[in-house]
Amino acid sequence: MTEFDQPMPEASALPYSRSRHLPPYRGIVAVDAKDFTGYPAIEHGVISKSVPEVLQWSFERAGLAEVWQERRFPNSTGDGYVFGFDPAWMPFLIHPWLNTLQEVLTEFNVHSVGTVRIRLRVSLHIGPLPDTGGEFDGNGTPRNDTHRLLDSRPVKAMLAASNESITHVAAILSDRCYQDAVAGGYTGRHPDHFIEVPATVEGKRFDQQAWLYVPTPSGNLYDRRILGDTVVAEQEGQDGRKPGEPRAGRPEGRRAPRTVVTQRGDGSNLNSGTVHGGQSVTNASGPYAGRDFVRGDSLGGFGGDYVTGNKGDTVHGDKNEHHR
Repeated sequence: MTEFDQPMPEASALPYSRSRHLPPYRGIVAVDAKDFTGYPAIEHGVISKSVPEVLQWSFERAGLAEVWQERRFPNSTGDGYVFGFDPAWMPFLIHPWLNTLQEVLTEFNVHSVGTVRIRLRVSLHIGPLPDTGGEFDGNGTPRNDTHRLLDSRPVKAMLAASNESITHVAAILSDRCYQDAVAGGYTGRHPDHFIEVPATVEGKRFDQQAWLYVPTPSGNLYDRRILGDTVVAEQEGQDGRKPGEPRAGRPEGRRAPRTVVTQRGDGSNLNSGTVHGGQSVTNASGPYAGRDFVRGDSLGGFGGDYVTGNKGDTVHGDKNEHHR
């Protein structure tokens, strides 16, 4: 048979034209080193070499050497690493591996020679991906989404806001990964260790719910305002929405703490909060005009309190207005 007698390659069917088998489901883990481009070029090779070494040490120490040895379609991304694995291992990557990775990086950074310190963002996802042993295995939407999660604003902000000497790992799980492994009760971490966030990537059409997990939190990580789009955008100066205003087309989900705002409306009543019990409001002219006085517990519900001036609350109960 000559080279011209070779059979034509099998044509791939167009999407939506016929049914076919799904590729096997794979867990996908991807990591990126924080501030890789901020290091001098001479150190890039050291970091690129160190990342897979740190990953191998962490898998072995966590008792998951088999996951590393049997990784599928592995690939170095220069400042990171990605590979696929049997999704049955996913609960073990969430815990104990993420915690072990934090421990290994802590030791690495303490003993590292020179100025190189590695802090990693980690993303975990599950989905169908080609895995036949071919050169182009592992390519597909789940792989793309894994990298988008890795580059999303919440996990970047989370690592940036933490103490660089304490927190070396910030992880983000896809909602699919969280629902299957965490909410399903298969991993050794309670759901309350995870925080739901809207994962968006600047300049990309990507917007998914995801879950943050930080093995060793530090700094301002429990300030919920750091997790929302509003605060991240304010820090970057790239969002024109008002504080607390939800993104269009998305449920509000878990929002940042409400900011306390003092409202004034001279000669009128402003109602925008909640007051339980009787309330008396007087719009006074003279020396007390425009001032607010509240007697009672200002942190709890109001029970028959007397309010003078303009009180910016919604009133439940008896409300008597006197104008003088």
